[in-house]
Amino acid sequence: MKLIIVGASGLVGGEVLALALADPAVEAVMAPARRATATTHPKLHAPLVDFDVLPSDAAWWKADAVVCTLGTTRRKAGSEQAFRRVDHDYPLAAAKLAHAHGTPTYVLNSAMGADANSRFFYNRVKGEVERDLADVGFRSLTFVRPGLIGGERDEFRAGERIGLAAFAVLAPVLPRRLRINPAGHIARELLHAALQPEPGTHVVESDRMI
Repeated sequence: MKLIIVGASGLVGGEVLALALADPAVEAVMAPARRATATTHPKLHAPLVDFDVLPSDAAWWKADAVVCTLGTTRRKAGSEQAFRRVDHDYPLAAAKLAHAHGTPTYVLNSAMGADANSRFFYNRVKGEVERDLADVGFRSLTFVRPGLIGGERDEFRAGERIGLAAFAVLAPVLPRRLRINPAGHIARELLHAALQPEPGTHVVESDRMI
């Protein structure tokens, strides 16, 4: 199969990329990115793109599935508008282009608590992108909703590291849905949904990924 990974340079996206390149069922991986990737592999094609102006006529949009792991934080983005552009507009734009080229399956790394009606900005944006993706028309659409993600990021996130440490100590008494989700576990669910797509819309909750 041919797989598109949008966001392969991030923590979870990098895990998905490694799994996909090692999987014999995946014949080719398209990983559009803003910067050149250090990963090289015979199955990998990583075209440089501007996510604000994605190439609508690129042949590589036609694939068997898309896995999207794009995401940022309000602090890193610099504003709510910039955050929304990365976590809503870019995943939706990629979805529309892939669907227009005949790609039938889309898998999104979303977040626990995603709700378009939430009073919390982060959860609301995640819910809005899920809602809008559901209108695109994919044959198979899956939302993977991790909680706190475990793993080593390239950038330092003080609040996240404090949260990870606290959740690790409290893990024995926390409900399953509130425990840390290792990036590798999330990646396996994302790739599974792409490789084994089921018709309709599906949600993978955090308690499946501890």
